[in-house]
Amino acid sequence: MPAHNPDPATINEIIDMALSDHTRFDHIRAQHGLGPDQVKALMRSELKPGSYRAWRKRVRQFGDRREAYK
Repeated sequence: MPAHNPDPATINEIIDMALSDHTRFDHIRAQHGLGPDQVKALMRSELKPGSYRAWRKRVRQFGDRREAYK
């Protein structure tokens, strides 16, 4: 993540973007400056373990089906 600590509203916005099936990591990087690994780390720290695993599974499945997904 960037050197500064994002406020809770920004963290919530990033999480909402990451959970959306229509938002790619490129859009999160453009808006908030976080790369895929940083988004995954944020999601891991903010979500419950089961929710994080379900999200990662969904992202991987979409990635397998769509070449340009996240």
